[in-house]
Amino acid sequence: MILILGGTGEARQLAEALTKREVRVVSSLAGRVARPRLPVGEVRVGGFGGPEGLAHYLRENRIEAVVDATHPFAERIGTNAAEAAELTKTPLLRLARPGWQPGPGDLWHWADDLAEAARKLPGLGKRVFLTSGRQGLPAFAHLDDLWFLIRCVDPPAPPLPRHHELILARGPYEVAAERELLSRVDVLVTKDSGGSQTSAKLTAARELNVPVLVIRRPERPGTETAETVPEAVEWVLRR
Repeated sequence: MILILGGTGEARQLAEALTKREVRVVSSLAGRVARPRLPVGEVRVGGFGGPEGLAHYLRENRIEAVVDATHPFAERIGTNAAEAAELTKTPLLRLARPGWQPGPGDLWHWADDLAEAARKLPGLGKRVFLTSGRQGLPAFAHLDDLWFLIRCVDPPAPPLPRHHELILARGPYEVAAERELLSRVDVLVTKDSGGSQTSAKLTAARELNVPVLVIRRPERPGTETAETVPEAVEWVLRR
Protein backbone atom coordinates (compact mmCIF):
# COMPACT_ATOMS: atom_id res chain seq x y z
CA MET A 1 0.00 0.00 0.00
CA ILE A 2 1.13 3.55 -0.80
CA LEU A 3 0.47 6.42 1.61
CA ILE A 4 -0.18 9.81 0.00
CA LEU A 5 0.04 12.75 2.36
CA GLY A 6 -1.93 15.88 1.48
CA GLY A 7 -5.15 17.24 0.08
CA THR A 8 -3.58 19.17 -2.80
CA GLY A 9 -4.68 18.86 -6.40
CA GLU A 10 -1.50 16.92 -7.14
CA ALA A 11 -2.28 14.48 -4.31
CA ARG A 12 -5.75 13.81 -5.75
CA GLN A 13 -4.37 13.37 -9.27
CA LEU A 14 -1.74 10.95 -7.99
CA ALA A 15 -4.31 8.87 -6.09
CA GLU A 16 -6.46 8.62 -9.21
CA ALA A 17 -3.53 7.73 -11.47
CA LEU A 18 -2.25 5.01 -9.14
CA THR A 19 -5.71 3.56 -8.54
CA LYS A 20 -6.18 3.21 -12.31
CA ARG A 21 -2.95 1.20 -12.32
CA GLU A 22 -4.38 -1.04 -9.59
CA VAL A 23 -2.00 0.28 -6.95
CA ARG A 24 -3.66 0.40 -3.55
CA VAL A 25 -3.40 3.85 -2.00
CA VAL A 26 -4.57 5.58 1.16
CA SER A 27 -4.69 9.37 1.18
CA SER A 28 -4.20 11.23 4.45
CA LEU A 29 -5.79 14.66 4.90
CA ALA A 30 -4.95 17.01 7.75
CA GLY A 31 -8.62 17.90 8.32
CA ARG A 32 -8.10 21.66 8.39
CA VAL A 33 -10.61 22.34 5.58
CA ALA A 34 -14.28 21.90 6.45
CA ARG A 35 -15.35 20.38 3.13
CA PRO A 36 -12.23 19.00 1.43
CA ARG A 37 -12.21 17.65 -2.10
CA LEU A 38 -11.76 13.94 -1.53
CA PRO A 39 -9.49 11.77 -3.67
CA VAL A 40 -10.44 8.37 -5.02
CA GLY A 41 -9.54 5.39 -2.91
CA GLU A 42 -9.19 5.04 0.84
CA VAL A 43 -9.04 8.26 2.86
CA ARG A 44 -8.06 9.01 6.45
CA VAL A 45 -8.47 12.41 8.12
CA GLY A 46 -6.46 13.83 11.01
CA GLY A 47 -2.94 13.86 12.37
CA PHE A 48 -0.73 10.91 13.27
CA GLY A 49 0.70 12.16 16.57
CA GLY A 50 4.11 13.32 15.40
CA PRO A 51 6.84 11.33 13.64
CA GLU A 52 6.61 8.41 16.08
CA GLY A 53 2.87 8.13 15.48
CA LEU A 54 3.37 8.22 11.73
CA ALA A 55 6.10 5.60 12.00
CA HIS A 56 3.70 3.39 13.95
CA TYR A 57 1.05 3.84 11.24
CA LEU A 58 3.55 2.89 8.52
CA ARG A 59 4.51 -0.30 10.33
CA GLU A 60 0.98 -1.31 11.35
CA ASN A 61 -0.42 -0.81 7.84
CA ARG A 62 2.60 -2.23 6.00
CA ILE A 63 3.06 0.92 3.95
CA GLU A 64 5.52 0.24 1.14
CA ALA A 65 6.23 3.86 0.20
CA VAL A 66 5.16 7.39 1.14
CA VAL A 67 4.52 10.34 -1.17
CA ASP A 68 4.48 13.70 0.59
CA ALA A 69 2.18 15.74 -1.66
CA THR A 70 1.25 18.28 1.00
CA HIS A 71 1.06 22.04 0.45
CA PRO A 72 4.47 23.72 0.04
CA PHE A 73 3.94 25.51 3.37
CA ALA A 74 2.96 22.41 5.38
CA GLU A 75 6.28 22.35 7.21
CA ARG A 76 5.40 20.14 10.16
CA ILE A 77 4.04 17.16 8.26
CA GLY A 78 6.98 17.32 5.86
CA THR A 79 9.43 17.08 8.74
CA ASN A 80 7.41 14.34 10.41
CA ALA A 81 7.25 12.34 7.18
CA ALA A 82 11.03 12.52 6.73
CA GLU A 83 11.66 11.40 10.31
CA ALA A 84 9.09 8.59 10.16
CA ALA A 85 10.48 7.34 6.84
CA GLU A 86 13.95 7.26 8.36
CA LEU A 87 12.74 5.42 11.46
CA THR A 88 10.99 2.75 9.40
CA LYS A 89 13.30 2.73 6.37
CA THR A 90 10.28 3.46 4.16
CA PRO A 91 10.94 5.03 0.73
CA LEU A 92 9.79 8.67 0.68
CA LEU A 93 9.13 10.99 -2.26
CA ARG A 94 8.31 14.68 -2.05
CA LEU A 95 5.86 15.70 -4.81
CA ALA A 96 6.38 19.47 -4.97
CA ARG A 97 4.94 21.71 -7.65
CA PRO A 98 7.45 24.33 -8.87
CA GLY A 99 7.28 27.75 -7.25
CA TRP A 100 6.18 30.86 -9.08
CA GLN A 101 8.74 33.04 -10.83
CA PRO A 102 8.34 36.75 -11.67
CA GLY A 103 8.16 37.67 -15.32
CA PRO A 104 8.48 40.88 -17.33
CA GLY A 105 6.26 43.60 -15.86
CA ASP A 106 5.88 41.95 -12.45
CA LEU A 107 6.40 44.16 -9.39
CA TRP A 108 7.34 41.54 -6.82
CA HIS A 109 8.74 41.95 -3.32
CA TRP A 110 9.86 38.96 -1.24
CA ALA A 111 9.51 38.10 2.45
CA ASP A 112 10.98 35.12 4.25
CA ASP A 113 7.93 34.60 6.45
CA LEU A 114 4.63 36.11 7.59
CA ALA A 115 6.28 38.34 10.19
CA GLU A 116 8.59 39.91 7.63
CA ALA A 117 5.66 40.36 5.23
CA ALA A 118 3.75 42.26 7.94
CA ARG A 119 6.76 44.52 8.53
CA LYS A 120 7.17 45.33 4.83
CA LEU A 121 3.49 45.78 4.04
CA PRO A 122 2.90 49.37 5.29
CA GLY A 123 5.52 50.62 2.84
CA LEU A 124 3.75 49.07 -0.13
CA GLY A 125 0.17 50.29 0.23
CA LYS A 126 -2.78 51.06 2.47
CA ARG A 127 -5.31 48.67 0.89
CA VAL A 128 -4.27 45.03 0.84
CA PHE A 129 -5.58 41.91 -0.88
CA LEU A 130 -4.48 39.22 1.58
CA THR A 131 -4.47 35.66 0.20
CA SER A 132 -1.91 34.01 2.48
CA GLY A 133 -4.35 31.66 4.24
CA ARG A 134 -6.50 31.93 7.35
CA GLN A 135 -3.95 30.45 9.73
CA GLY A 136 -1.50 33.28 9.04
CA LEU A 137 -3.94 36.14 9.59
CA PRO A 138 -2.84 36.91 13.19
CA ALA A 139 0.50 38.10 11.81
CA PHE A 140 -1.32 41.08 10.24
CA ALA A 141 -3.88 41.73 13.01
CA HIS A 142 -1.91 44.62 14.54
CA LEU A 143 -1.81 46.69 11.33
CA ASP A 144 -4.64 49.05 12.27
CA ASP A 145 -3.70 51.68 9.68
CA LEU A 146 -4.30 49.30 6.76
CA TRP A 147 -7.49 47.94 5.18
CA PHE A 148 -7.57 44.27 4.16
CA LEU A 149 -9.57 42.35 1.60
CA ILE A 150 -9.11 38.83 3.00
CA ARG A 151 -9.84 35.67 1.01
CA CYS A 152 -10.01 32.24 2.68
CA VAL A 153 -11.60 28.88 1.98
CA ASP A 154 -13.12 28.58 5.48
CA PRO A 155 -14.06 31.27 8.04
CA PRO A 156 -10.97 32.39 9.99
CA ALA A 157 -10.70 32.62 13.75
CA PRO A 158 -9.60 35.83 15.48
CA PRO A 159 -7.49 37.81 15.83
CA LEU A 160 -8.09 39.53 12.50
CA PRO A 161 -7.09 42.96 11.22
CA ARG A 162 -9.46 45.62 12.56
CA HIS A 163 -10.36 47.00 9.11
CA HIS A 164 -11.19 44.19 6.72
CA GLU A 165 -13.68 42.62 4.33
CA LEU A 166 -13.85 38.81 4.17
CA ILE A 167 -14.39 36.68 1.07
CA LEU A 168 -14.88 32.92 1.37
CA ALA A 169 -13.95 31.21 -1.89
CA ARG A 170 -12.02 28.25 -3.26
CA GLY A 171 -9.91 28.19 -6.42
CA PRO A 172 -9.38 27.88 -9.27
CA TYR A 173 -9.89 31.58 -9.99
CA GLU A 174 -10.25 33.44 -13.29
CA VAL A 175 -8.18 36.42 -14.34
CA ALA A 176 -11.19 38.67 -14.98
CA ALA A 177 -12.57 38.14 -11.48
CA GLU A 178 -9.14 38.60 -9.93
CA ARG A 179 -8.68 41.82 -11.89
CA GLU A 180 -11.90 43.18 -10.43
CA LEU A 181 -10.77 42.43 -6.87
CA LEU A 182 -7.30 43.82 -7.40
CA SER A 183 -8.71 47.06 -8.77
CA ARG A 184 -9.84 47.77 -5.18
CA VAL A 185 -6.41 47.48 -3.55
CA ASP A 186 -2.84 48.80 -3.62
CA VAL A 187 -0.93 45.57 -3.00
CA LEU A 188 -1.38 41.79 -3.12
CA VAL A 189 0.03 39.43 -0.47
CA THR A 190 0.45 35.76 -1.32
CA LYS A 191 2.47 32.71 -0.42
CA ASP A 192 4.60 31.13 -3.14
CA SER A 193 2.19 28.23 -3.47
CA GLY A 194 2.96 27.54 -7.13
CA GLY A 195 0.63 25.80 -9.55
CA SER A 196 -2.22 27.13 -11.67
CA GLN A 197 -5.11 26.94 -9.19
CA THR A 198 -4.47 30.42 -7.76
CA SER A 199 -2.02 31.97 -10.23
CA ALA A 200 -4.66 34.12 -11.97
CA LYS A 201 -4.18 36.81 -9.32
CA LEU A 202 -0.54 37.18 -10.40
CA THR A 203 -1.58 37.74 -14.01
CA ALA A 204 -4.17 40.31 -12.93
CA ALA A 205 -1.65 42.09 -10.70
CA ARG A 206 0.77 42.34 -13.63
CA GLU A 207 -1.92 43.77 -15.89
CA LEU A 208 -2.89 46.39 -13.27
CA ASN A 209 0.70 47.18 -12.15
CA VAL A 210 -0.20 46.14 -8.61
CA PRO A 211 2.84 45.20 -6.49
CA VAL A 212 2.92 41.67 -5.05
CA LEU A 213 4.44 40.73 -1.72
CA VAL A 214 5.43 37.06 -2.04
CA ILE A 215 6.22 34.91 1.00
CA ARG A 216 9.01 32.44 0.28
CA ARG A 217 8.55 28.74 0.83
CA PRO A 218 9.99 27.29 4.03
CA GLU A 219 12.86 24.85 3.74
CA ARG A 220 11.91 21.17 3.61
CA PRO A 221 13.98 18.12 4.60
CA GLY A 222 16.26 16.92 1.85
CA THR A 223 14.38 14.04 0.22
CA GLU A 224 13.99 12.69 -3.29
CA THR A 225 11.67 15.04 -5.16
CA ALA A 226 9.35 14.99 -8.17
CA GLU A 227 7.76 18.07 -9.72
CA THR A 228 4.94 16.38 -11.63
CA VAL A 229 2.37 13.67 -11.04
CA PRO A 230 3.68 11.46 -13.91
CA GLU A 231 7.13 11.56 -12.31
CA ALA A 232 5.61 10.50 -9.00
CA VAL A 233 3.65 7.68 -10.65
CA GLU A 234 6.84 6.38 -12.25
CA TRP A 235 8.64 6.52 -8.90
CA VAL A 236 5.87 4.52 -7.19
CA LEU A 237 5.71 1.91 -9.94
CA ARG A 238 9.46 1.36 -9.62
CA ARG A 239 8.83 0.43 -5.99
